[in-house]
Amino acid sequence: MEQARFSHAYIVTGSPDKTEDAARRLAAGLLCAHPGPDGAACGDCAHCRKLRRGIHPDLIVLARQTDDKGKPKREIYVDQIRELASSAPVLPNEAARKVYLIREAGTMNPAAQNALLKLLEEPPPFDAFVLETDSAAALLETVRSRCVLRSAGEGEDAPPAEARELAERWIDLAAAGARVSLISFANENAEKSTAELTDFARAARGLLTDMLCARLPARGLSRPELLRLVELTDRCAEYLRFNVSVKHVLGMLSAETVA
Repeated sequence: MEQARFSHAYIVTGSPDKTEDAARRLAAGLLCAHPGPDGAACGDCAHCRKLRRGIHPDLIVLARQTDDKGKPKREIYVDQIRELASSAPVLPNEAARKVYLIREAGTMNPAAQNALLKLLEEPPPFDAFVLETDSAAALLETVRSRCVLRSAGEGEDAPPAEARELAERWIDLAAAGARVSLISFANENAEKSTAELTDFARAARGLLTDMLCARLPARGLSRPELLRLVELTDRCAEYLRFNVSVKHVLGMLSAETVA
């Protein structure tokens, strides 16, 4: 049976009422002994049963601390991330990996995000990170670039081949600095649906993330250029999520792809 392919780090975005459930389902797939090809947990293995009971030792949830009145504090602090990092090298108790689920990850202050970045850059091979937030823009660009971006409700399935081909072409045009061709690219794809362009943005971000992590050649693009393109694909996906027109998003891409 084909096995699901997982990344070491994810950002799950969406409305607050959906992200917690989506992040937990993703974490369940990461811990499951027999996940499906789409990354979904089987629901029957020992890990899934323990997750349902809330007693799995390899799911570590980090959230804002509470004050003496029981109210959540404004931020996730650097000391919390340092404590997380100190446990990261410890082997999993039962599953093949440990999963760190960070609730409301956008509330991490800059020091906390930078501390997490060090861990995302060189994670232990048996650790995975799921960052839950209502807006990826609340996270540092360098943190976002190390993670796979997922919208709440989105499956683990890879983007369609057409979307990947379109993403490959866009990245090639960016690497070549082909401003005129980028305008043609926008015009040629102006009739695509929001779903099709969302798949394009997802495919492009995945390719750029692989380049940043040296899993794919960077095609002559420098690290700052790759980070800027990642930020652009995140903006593209965010605009589409808020129903900005496809033509407007493509216009932004054609104007801002080449600095």
